[in-house]
Amino acid sequence: MLYPERFSNLPAHAWPRLRALLDVHEGGGTPIHMTIGEPKHAFPAWVMDVIAENAAGFNSYPPNDGSPALRGAIADWIQLRYGVGVDADTQVMALNGTREGLYNAVMAVCPETKNGKKPAILMPNPFYQVYMIGAISGAADPIMVPATLSTGHLPDFASLPEDVLNRTTAAYICSPANPQGAVASRDYWTDLLALAEKYDFKIFADECYSEIYRNTPPVGAMQVAQEVGADPDRVVIFHSLSKRSNLPGLRSGFVASGPNTMREIKQLRNYAGTPLPLPLQAASAAVWADEAHVAESRALYVEKYEVADRILGNVPGYQSPEAGFFLWLPVEDDETAALKLWRETGVRVLPGGYLAQEVNGENPGKTYIRVAMVAPKEETTRGIEAIRDCLYPE
Repeated sequence: MLYPERFSNLPAHAWPRLRALLDVHEGGGTPIHMTIGEPKHAFPAWVMDVIAENAAGFNSYPPNDGSPALRGAIADWIQLRYGVGVDADTQVMALNGTREGLYNAVMAVCPETKNGKKPAILMPNPFYQVYMIGAISGAADPIMVPATLSTGHLPDFASLPEDVLNRTTAAYICSPANPQGAVASRDYWTDLLALAEKYDFKIFADECYSEIYRNTPPVGAMQVAQEVGADPDRVVIFHSLSKRSNLPGLRSGFVASGPNTMREIKQLRNYAGTPLPLPLQAASAAVWADEAHVAESRALYVEKYEVADRILGNVPGYQSPEAGFFLWLPVEDDETAALKLWRETGVRVLPGGYLAQEVNGENPGKTYIRVAMVAPKEETTRGIEAIRDCLYPE
């Protein structure tokens, strides 16, 4: 039996690799899980009430693009957060989490060829793994650009050869970055927009960590695009309620862009998408309209930033994250460190190399571990103390 060749040589995904590395060994203490970015703060209790009040909606097929109430709430939030007015009918579409949209974006809006050549899709390295699969599924070359300490943990797309840029159809960029916590500045977005205009490609802005930050809200891609007068169809933004509102299981997000880009995205969704059930759409609309719970959750993360800074501040190479909820900690070897930590302390972290690909013989994640600070403060503190004592003894 034949299978698609484009997926035949994919590396094992991060989570099976992690289990294969750690589960054959006994943990050295009560397990503390700091691997997956699954928020553990409480979500608003009234979410369950909204779902129950709208439970009759489970008896109906939901609208493909999202209910008018949900699209309106999203458009209102974009205006509130970024000062950008978007049309709820033509510029917004609800998603089953951001991953669905990030994956389908290439197939919906990227051409099969560019300048007579196979298209290229740019992405940071390390990266959210769906970027690579989206590019491969769209018959494009995934071009992984180092996002390392030397580049401020954000990719320098302008450093690519012109022959690559000339066939580029889109660039994925995550800000705040997963896993490093770096934030794209207004100047970074301005330069990237200029590059995209020059070489005529789209920007897929994965901004799902945008509401977890210390003091200043991260500037957004659509916000800067409006400021510099860029084509609204040039930028496609992706957000979700998973991190913002501690609702990863709701699987609720959105994509927004100019009306022409959204027309193509909606067209693919008409054939291949699965819209969110109506009761969950009702809950999502209520959650997007509420900022109080977001501020409360953000304050908890700020406390954990301070814990990490206090415990790890003297570790050589430690960088406090600007935003998001991951620590990106330097080690000599990622798998060795993760295994040592598990066997001696019971703390589970993710080897950084599992989030990156080897390019020209180098994997930019190989000398890091990713630590998720999603558990309550007390458990997070115990985990970070164990990491310090095990991996960075004085």
